[in-house]
Amino acid sequence: MTMTLDQVRSLADAIRAEIAKAIVGQEPMVDMLLTALLAEGHVLLEGPPGTAKTLLANAFATSLGLDFGRIQFTPDLLPGDILGSNLFNFQTSQFTLTRGPIFCDLLLADEINRTPPKTQAALLEAMQERRVTLDGETYSLPASFMVVATQNPIENQGVYPLPEAQLDRFLFKLLVPYPAEEEEARIVTTYGQRSGPQRPADLGVVAVTDAAGISAASAALGQVTVAEDITRYVVRLIRATRDHAELTVGASPRAAVLLAGAARARAALEGRSYVIPDDVKALAVPVLRHRLTLSPAAEIEGRNMEALVADLVEATEAPR
Repeated sequence: MTMTLDQVRSLADAIRAEIAKAIVGQEPMVDMLLTALLAEGHVLLEGPPGTAKTLLANAFATSLGLDFGRIQFTPDLLPGDILGSNLFNFQTSQFTLTRGPIFCDLLLADEINRTPPKTQAALLEAMQERRVTLDGETYSLPASFMVVATQNPIENQGVYPLPEAQLDRFLFKLLVPYPAEEEEARIVTTYGQRSGPQRPADLGVVAVTDAAGISAASAALGQVTVAEDITRYVVRLIRATRDHAELTVGASPRAAVLLAGAARARAALEGRSYVIPDDVKALAVPVLRHRLTLSPAAEIEGRNMEALVADLVEATEAPR
């Protein structure tokens, strides 16, 4: 199955329309999820409780026709609770794999920072290589496997900082805002009379594609070219993070690869067969904000990471 860039754009519009049946506003978040989907990346959503992070992920999976899995991360969660385990079957005298919730297409890792790093590490191989190793045996995950993780920025008790290796696996870190006043009024009007859980299917969300369609849409990114000067621009921007006086940790080569791939996905969603500097600029903050570490002096001064990345983008010469 092959797909043109026009078909990719039409599919994205159809997905947006389905998600809009369940989610009021949050269009930028939906666009970034679509970009990550095409770029085969994972997303970390950070926002206060009650901003529809879970419903957004569920509606996203429903509109894509994907198998949706959810793990509620807690301090006592073990790696086996995520991956599964081999249990001995006394009838057959053999060990049988009991698959964990990670064996799905789209996994919602809810409140991922509430579990210790040892358990978080269970996701590393799955997120990077789309496979799981249990007792020496390797099991493949679906090609469309995607992790959408959430965390609450307000609470600092009972939470664990995500390890750098874990953070680096996420293509984007997105900050989910409170809705605007008009959007919040629409939310109350839409959901204020409802009782019980809000399920996307109950709100009219239906699948407009499937795993094969998503694979074809991702493959269509091969039609998007990245010119040499754009590649050099991405590299200069990433390397600038390593020499910045206010940063103790800069971005890795993986960040450059992911930024270029995400820029191709953004171009495809806009129906273009080529990447422009604005694609890179628009994605720099969500790609880099969780990969950089402020110096102690910058933290004392209250330096804002988003503003720092924006300054880096402004200072890095873009192709004309």
